[in-house]
Amino acid sequence: MSKIKSIDPFNGKLLKEYNPLTESELEAKVATASDAFFNWRKTTLSERSKQMKNAAEVLRKNKTHYAKIISLEMGKVIREAISEVEKCAWVCDYYAENATDFLKEEQIVLPEEKKAKVIFQPLGTILAVMPWNFPFWQVFRFAAPTLMAGNVGLLKHASNVPECALAIEEVFTKAGFPKGVFQSLLIDSTTTQKIIADDRIQAVTLTGSEKAGAAVASAAGKHIKKSLLELGGSDPFIVLKDADLEIAVETAVKARMINFGQSCIAAKRFIVEEPVYEEFLKRFKEKIQNLKFGEPLSEDSDFACMARADLAEELYGQISKSVKMGARVYLGGEKPKSGSAQFSPTILTDIPVDSPAFSEELFGPVAIVFKAVDLEETIQLANATEFGLGASVWTKDPIKAEIAAANIESGAVFINSMVASNPHLPFGGIKKSGYGRELSRYGILEFVNTKTVYLG
Repeated sequence: MSKIKSIDPFNGKLLKEYNPLTESELEAKVATASDAFFNWRKTTLSERSKQMKNAAEVLRKNKTHYAKIISLEMGKVIREAISEVEKCAWVCDYYAENATDFLKEEQIVLPEEKKAKVIFQPLGTILAVMPWNFPFWQVFRFAAPTLMAGNVGLLKHASNVPECALAIEEVFTKAGFPKGVFQSLLIDSTTTQKIIADDRIQAVTLTGSEKAGAAVASAAGKHIKKSLLELGGSDPFIVLKDADLEIAVETAVKARMINFGQSCIAAKRFIVEEPVYEEFLKRFKEKIQNLKFGEPLSEDSDFACMARADLAEELYGQISKSVKMGARVYLGGEKPKSGSAQFSPTILTDIPVDSPAFSEELFGPVAIVFKAVDLEETIQLANATEFGLGASVWTKDPIKAEIAAANIESGAVFINSMVASNPHLPFGGIKKSGYGRELSRYGILEFVNTKTVYLG
């Protein structure tokens, strides 16, 4: 079986390599998780809260250490990597402080003075299949609510971030969680399918591509197990003619370039009303050009590289095909060097309807800009996608903002703000962006048994 390699995408150097788990090693880990659940589910919420608070403290005390692992392994600039670790500590604190309220039993008064109640109980061992783009945050936003609910977690992380996977397990170990409550599994996708079939696995959650989501959901459905999917997005960023253009442009650059564009909720399609289209485009280009390229570990770098060379090559293929079909390169568009994950920030305009840039998710530093004649057309363009994760609308008119929010097909709409995940807000999509919700109270209730108790 091939080794699992950790490679620095900025320079292509091998950092470390690991042997995948053998069949007997994997069996031991699944058995350990199953055994751990029977004790962990009996712990009080105050006990779980204390340990989750410890996890937050471990993250904060070691944030630079963990951030360097992220930067070296997937190319995220160090400032963003540190922010990611800090956000993980935030979600740990959030569920440590709120899980008791989220999980408290609900009383129901029935006709004829009958009574019932609803209680929330953990399901068991939950498998998480997680991506490389936010290698800590994606995991912690699953782990914090799932463990606080009394479940145990198994992590199958992306194959290019094995050090991140092991570091996350280390956080929970250092925080004092019992053995087996959270474990990382260094395995391949074929083995993942086998684990889903295991009777000891009660549910599975995946953040990743549409293809991976379909495979995991199919396997879960075959074995009648709950699944949660957070998949791709092609989020619209709508700028109406009455918007504060300077703030909108400044936010647009951040919304497209954060994590070097490798984010499911990054703004990808910029839909601008005609009267401000040219000015938006001009300022947008200027601000992107002013961003500083550099090594991931440099504090001065605004961007470094994509997570893998093959991803850069795939993204360029989408651009190249779109340009051949009639799209216009307004900025960038250069072909990356062979074997390199470095990529030029790009802006495309005049996008043909049948081109990849129109219909596919561009997972990297490529912005596509559309011109719309009015609010109605901006909404039509916003919905002209198979995805439905988030959307951002910029206007000073509250009525127009409400109309847009009500009619855009997505899991979230942010008015005059960048789309961002937040522990307090439910997060998830519709259409081919997935189903189910993470974060907030909705997130912790995804992997519990909502049990009715009738009091006769």
